[in-house]
Amino acid sequence: MKNTVIILFLTSICFACTSKSPYLGQEPPGVNAQVFAPGLVSTLDWEIGGVFTPDFKEFYFLREVGEKEKDKIQVFMVFKQNDKGEWKESIISRRVGQAIISPDGKTMHLGRRYKERMENGEWSEIKKLGAPYDSIPIMRMTSSLNGTYAFDEIGMPNGDSVLRYSQLINGQRELPQPFPKEINTGKHNAHPFIAPDESYVLWDGQRDDGPRNAEIYVSFKQADGSWGEAIKLGKGVNTKASEFGARVTPDGKYLFFNRNVGKVKPTDKYENTDIFWVDAQVIEKLRPKQ
Repeated sequence: MKNTVIILFLTSICFACTSKSPYLGQEPPGVNAQVFAPGLVSTLDWEIGGVFTPDFKEFYFLREVGEKEKDKIQVFMVFKQNDKGEWKESIISRRVGQAIISPDGKTMHLGRRYKERMENGEWSEIKKLGAPYDSIPIMRMTSSLNGTYAFDEIGMPNGDSVLRYSQLINGQRELPQPFPKEINTGKHNAHPFIAPDESYVLWDGQRDDGPRNAEIYVSFKQADGSWGEAIKLGKGVNTKASEFGARVTPDGKYLFFNRNVGKVKPTDKYENTDIFWVDAQVIEKLRPKQ
């Protein structure tokens, strides 16, 4: 297995498909979530965190690879589209965080680290955000068009994780502060996504006393600037399984998220997770009328 892993990092894994569709050639879903790119992105291996760049030329996600449980590792994957419309899949590296692309396409957030898009179109080496973010165990960092950060932290054993935000005011970044109780209620709150226009925040958490089971919520910003009560997304998204890691495509048309789909084989130690997508109208239908 060790030799196999070395080969994976030294060579690209290629899979080419040509399509005019900006979503890896996939037929868009309706208001009931569907597996994204089955057999291409979502496989019998574990995959999470699929995100497109604003130009829809790159698609990043995480995958777990390895033939045996003891040999499995998580790797950072990308599909890139060339000028001929062909998509090529390759492994970038071992896992380096959950990638989220900023709305302007200039920053790849990786928790408390990031990459910047350089003039040649490539991404820079990984950089650190620095204080005060280096003291917070951030899993996911997202940003709005105005530069507002929304981020989480790796939860404590009792589930008392906190979602925070930091605004950019007159060019100066304010210290992080927690979202209000409308969002920071319950347990295991994680993976926030702030809309580019800051009109809503998505996240996942648990608000019942049953077995741990993540569900996706949304809070809309109200006319006075405060955050509205948490609204759980409907049955087209949330199920008895765990749904988490919601994010919306750069064009605002589709909601992507991760779902625990159970064990592939009874002998598997870990349960499989796939990437799902659904029409973003599932969010808009919950937006309060002004």
